[in-house]
Amino acid sequence: MTELNTQTQDAIAALGRVAVVMGGNSAEREVSLKSGSAVLEALLGAGVDVVGIDAKQDLPVQLQEQKIQRVFNVLHGRGGEDGTLQGLLEFLEIPYTGSGVLASALAMDKVKTKYLWQQIGLPTPSFFVLNANTDWQAVVDKLGKAVVKPVREGSSIGMSIVDSAEKLREAFAVASEYDSEVMAEQFIAGTEFTVAILDGQPLPVIELHTSHVFYDYNAKYIANDTQYLCPAPIAADVEQDVQALSLEAFLALGCTGWGRVDLMRDSTGKFYLLEVNTVPGMTDHSLVPMAATAKGLSFTELLLRILTTTH
Repeated sequence: MTELNTQTQDAIAALGRVAVVMGGNSAEREVSLKSGSAVLEALLGAGVDVVGIDAKQDLPVQLQEQKIQRVFNVLHGRGGEDGTLQGLLEFLEIPYTGSGVLASALAMDKVKTKYLWQQIGLPTPSFFVLNANTDWQAVVDKLGKAVVKPVREGSSIGMSIVDSAEKLREAFAVASEYDSEVMAEQFIAGTEFTVAILDGQPLPVIELHTSHVFYDYNAKYIANDTQYLCPAPIAADVEQDVQALSLEAFLALGCTGWGRVDLMRDSTGKFYLLEVNTVPGMTDHSLVPMAATAKGLSFTELLLRILTTTH
């Protein structure tokens, strides 16, 4: 068992019986199971009274049969990240990690997120919502190179980068397999950054470099040549600015507890907000644990901090 002081041990005992909810039925099921396994192992090692629950079926029954008193949510994607699980847990009066119902639903919907950010003047790339009757050439004329995304999907699933009307139409068909709503977002040529948020505070900024066309599913979870620079090699004032921007974007959606904000920086140095992840990955390739380590927090300490900020 990880050596913890008496105060920490008392706090762990006060958590009660904890469930790590993972898996489910979304396109991110396999990543969620990996995250859940890592979280479960670390919490067991810390002496938490914890069980793992696969949300694939009968989740309400499992929660009640196991007499769960608190949930650590690592159910990525639909069902776990869109307000659905959050609503169930509030109905059952079980505290849970991460953002509430409304914030989770907003952050999962990339279009509604961007509408809100635009309304309050936060920088985010231009975009169009696509449908079968879209004038593909008009969109390409307006955006130039574009990133096509399912509106309510994570882990870069169903994403494509296009630069012609024909490729845009084909990318729309691919993305439509994952969601009934699809968007095309202006491609920002530059460097990707991410900022983890923990209990209202931004953690050290991470700069990402990949040999892939973009930071896709393979680059996130499979490839071993993706580079993560943490803390990012940027000036202190730039880091403070991007941390402040990320926290503002996070709080604007009503997000709480923990999460991660993804951004791009163009060749002029301007940052653009892409999205907020309210249930980020916790695998060996994941970014929030990396940022926490740079802040001096072990994986176990990070998990306990998250657990003590339940919604």
